[in-house]
Amino acid sequence: MKPLGPIPEGFETLDGELAIGGRKASELAGEGTPLFVYSTGMIERRVARLRAAMPPRLHIHYAMKANPYAPILDLMGRLVDGFDIASQGELEMALAAGLAAGRISFAGPGKRDGELAAAIAAGVTLNLESENEAHRALAIAERQGKTPRLAIRVNPDFELRGSGMKMGGGAKPFGLDAERVPALAREVIAAGAEWRGLHIFAGSQALDAEAIAETQGNVLELAARLSDAIGSPLPHLNMGGGFGIPYFNGDRPVDVTAVGAALSERFAALPDALASTEFAIELGRYLVGEAGVYLTRIVDRKVSHGTTYLITDGGLHHQLAASGNFGTVVRRNYPAAIASRFGAEPTEEANLVGCLCTPLDRLADQALLPHADVGDLVAIFCAGAYGASASPAQFLGQGPALERLV
Repeated sequence: MKPLGPIPEGFETLDGELAIGGRKASELAGEGTPLFVYSTGMIERRVARLRAAMPPRLHIHYAMKANPYAPILDLMGRLVDGFDIASQGELEMALAAGLAAGRISFAGPGKRDGELAAAIAAGVTLNLESENEAHRALAIAERQGKTPRLAIRVNPDFELRGSGMKMGGGAKPFGLDAERVPALAREVIAAGAEWRGLHIFAGSQALDAEAIAETQGNVLELAARLSDAIGSPLPHLNMGGGFGIPYFNGDRPVDVTAVGAALSERFAALPDALASTEFAIELGRYLVGEAGVYLTRIVDRKVSHGTTYLITDGGLHHQLAASGNFGTVVRRNYPAAIASRFGAEPTEEANLVGCLCTPLDRLADQALLPHADVGDLVAIFCAGAYGASASPAQFLGQGPALERLV
């Protein structure tokens, strides 16, 4: 038996079924499966809790790569202060959602000229990743007759301890090595661009509050040194994110109260270089990840060499991360349940698998579950981030899952 990850708080049982936003799984799945369901209430509560924990001076940005579903963008437009994007496609989705260009910043190491042109024309902040990108952006802005809004993404000489994905420290395709930042910043300012400051992102999916607080301290210290070397006030500092969510057995939630308290102490003793700086953190999965559930229906039950398989109409083409094929080295089980028998006592060990013709299509291995049969609904939790938009929906011609915000 392999343990399942912890089911997030906020879900209910209604008439023996999983309920999301007060609605039974069977009702939500009435128009078909597979289906991603996102809870408005859980997202609202997560943002409110984060704001209460963080110092009031800190702005909260949504990294829309986590989930660009249009109704979620609309919801986030009312809940957060800014948005971080990483492609022209995301820029178009953000603008289509009615988000003001002034609230959007654009990062990513491979921006094409067309993307730079679209961002400059729209008036979003470009987080420059290299000298070459800066020179291209300035030339495009000159041709457009626009004043570009430019920041520099820094590749710091430190990383976020314990992070699942390291974005800084050593050689990286992201950002400009810290020692080269001041010269480029002075060049950008001299060229007449609107100087928007720095973006320093050291890592993501960290659960250790002490490590996050330590990294935030390092970010502030580095930003102050760079601002002094640039010789110009730092208008904005995007401090990155890094807050993770519990996916696997033994994971514990980030203590955001501890993170916020440590950051408040830092803000109370800022160096002069950062006295007038506007600060922001960018978070994606932490805001929406636990608010999403992937519902998929069992279409077959079979036993092979004594092992029970519950075969669903979903799979890795919608939930690549839960299948273990999205960056994990050792596959572990996400939180999962039989949604139509939610809360029932487990009685058997079974493997949850998808409908694809590949042995990689696994949703839970050797999981202890209530007895389930054809027609029952399976819930894969922590599906609100890096699910629908981060999985190969067209693999084997399966097509995308349905999505719903409730």
